Amino acid sequence: MQDGIAENIRVAKKTDQPDILIVDDQLSLLLSLQALLQINGYRVELAEGGSEAITKLQDADYQLLLLDLQMPGIDGLEVLDFVRQAKLDLETIVVSGETSFTSIKDAMRLGAYDFIRKPYNPEELLTTVSRGIEHYRETRRGLQTEHSLGESEQLHRFIVNNSPDFIYMLDAQGVFTYVNNIVEDLLGYKSNELLGRHFSSIIHPHNATEMHNFFSEQRAGDRATRSIEIRLLVNQSSERVQSLDSSELIVELNAMGIYEENEAGEKIFVGTLGSARDIAERKSSEEHISHQAYHDLLTQLPNRTLFDDRMKQIFAHASRNQQKFAMLFMDLDRFKLINDTLGHVMGDLVLQQVSERILGCLRAEDTLSRFGGDEFCLLLPDIPSKESVAAVAEKILKAVRQPFSINNHELYLSLSLGIAIYPDAGKTGEDLLQSADIAMYHVKEKGKDGYCFYTDSMNYNSNFLSVERDIHSALEKKQFQVFFQPKVDPYSHMIVGMEALLRWQHPERGFLYPEDFLDVAETSRLMVPIGSWVLRRVCEEIVRWQKQGLPAIKVSLNVSPIQLKQADFVESFIRTLQEFKLQANHFVIEITEFSLNSGEQGVIKRLRELSNYGVSVTIDGFGRGPSSLSYLQDIPVDTLKIDRSFVREIEEGQNRTCIADGIAMMAKGLNLNVVGTGVENLHQLDYLRNLGCHEVQGYLYSEAISAQETLSLLKNRPNEGPHFILPN
Repeated sequence: MQDGIAENIRVAKKTDQPDILIVDDQLSLLLSLQALLQINGYRVELAEGGSEAITKLQDADYQLLLLDLQMPGIDGLEVLDFVRQAKLDLETIVVSGETSFTSIKDAMRLGAYDFIRKPYNPEELLTTVSRGIEHYRETRRGLQTEHSLGESEQLHRFIVNNSPDFIYMLDAQGVFTYVNNIVEDLLGYKSNELLGRHFSSIIHPHNATEMHNFFSEQRAGDRATRSIEIRLLVNQSSERVQSLDSSELIVELNAMGIYEENEAGEKIFVGTLGSARDIAERKSSEEHISHQAYHDLLTQLPNRTLFDDRMKQIFAHASRNQQKFAMLFMDLDRFKLINDTLGHVMGDLVLQQVSERILGCLRAEDTLSRFGGDEFCLLLPDIPSKESVAAVAEKILKAVRQPFSINNHELYLSLSLGIAIYPDAGKTGEDLLQSADIAMYHVKEKGKDGYCFYTDSMNYNSNFLSVERDIHSALEKKQFQVFFQPKVDPYSHMIVGMEALLRWQHPERGFLYPEDFLDVAETSRLMVPIGSWVLRRVCEEIVRWQKQGLPAIKVSLNVSPIQLKQADFVESFIRTLQEFKLQANHFVIEITEFSLNSGEQGVIKRLRELSNYGVSVTIDGFGRGPSSLSYLQDIPVDTLKIDRSFVREIEEGQNRTCIADGIAMMAKGLNLNVVGTGVENLHQLDYLRNLGCHEVQGYLYSEAISAQETLSLLKNRPNEGPHFILPN
């Protein structure tokens, strides 16, 4: 009775303590996870490393442990081993970038309940955490119920017969003397069918001899069998066998020898007491976790981790047998146009169908991987000739060129494909991948929709210099253009601002977006003159709007880290505004979180100077950077811009919390404005409006349009102010 009261007091005390302990050696990740979980109602404590985690686990009780594997000093596996040896009452979810087969297997063996790979999907993490908490509470309820049943023999027999585990007793010769009723559900045997039979009749023949010894364990105490996996045979003649999944069952076995004293006081072995737990669900969960760790969730193709593992095997085989193999790097042509015009849901469907078509062109031994976005990489082992690789490339290109019919849209696509042959184009995986990428880029330059073999005459430097030369020419020949995308009040649908976006009308490569050339522009520092040109063009357009008598609206300019690091950036910016006689409050500077990660004081100082002058500062794509919380009080930020990937998570008919909720709550607490980007439908608009977003952008209202189209849009309904009319 006193024990029961003590237990109730302990449980009551536990409910006042934090639900979750998060363990990681990266403080930024700890704070980000803490914010996400606290927003969703969980009580959280943090441990920065394995040593601090063990200390806190000794001092307090938790329901759930979120644990990184790779940490200096005491790593995640050592923490798991401590939890197991200390017999702590909690569930563990591994949140780690360590995705090797061995690490996952070791974590599950040490008692991990589930696994989430970094970088994690916030929705998946919240679902897994909820499932872990519920599993912990169900287990606790079961233990408390069992404790309350008391010590009577009748109740003990009831517990044994209704246990989900197969419980058995053997005599000294290994003959069943007792089995509980669950054996029929698990193996298809009635209990009386096994009584009097030798246990070997249900042991799978492929089990080694030691498995027989484990099942009929004679040892007791610490040396007895603990948590050994063993396969048992299912009764094939049972009427229930149709409902069982296979001819065997994998169980986790615990067994111990039973001894009695004879008249001489000697202990005599009289049999074995054992229990076998069905772990099919756990094995399935392990397989599911392993699959997620090594496959792309959208296409189910191998991801980069599994691709690298397969590549190592192919390298070893090719080197040993003096064979050649091919690596093909593929990129969909103009895929961004599909996302921009039809939305990302359509883009995802396209990627799934493209992967299926490519797979239809391959052998069983070939490996196709999605590297992210619209990039795919293919390994063709043991190739007989260069011509055979060309034939595969042509087959893939032909398959992708066939029209796609998706959601009443007929789409025509093409691929640019670069090929690298081992060992001619490289003797390491990195070298081959770079060679295939360079060859693919040559296809892009020549008009796309084709393939090209890598040759020594191709190299990254020559391509870099070519793009750098073209950018110089573009500035001289005025090939760059400024487009504008409206920012809209989600309540009145009035246009309240514009975002200036750079475009390049290349004479050979066609219409280019910033992602097609910004890397070269940043590296070559050409982003500085480009940024100055964009500012002047924007000023010219604002003056043009003023002369038309249009209402004043703010214009946002995206500023790169290279520009912010220029000592004269602020002076040049202000001088340009003064030249055009424009007020600073017409302008907004948009910067990414990655621009601030270095924490350079010069960058922060320039942002403060611009803010003091009257220019607003917005963090673009908020939530994507690794340090979303640490700098907000150090710089003069006015607005947070929710990244379009988080807005895309908002789906009609799904009652769930999105990352956008947390960002909006954080912004409200810091007294900041919130802008939602990538709004594609009315449900997303309503959701963001309810979150308190002050402005929104997206294809629901308008894509980015030319300067002339922008002027026409702003002149629309001038008496009421430029605005949109949406369908009900």
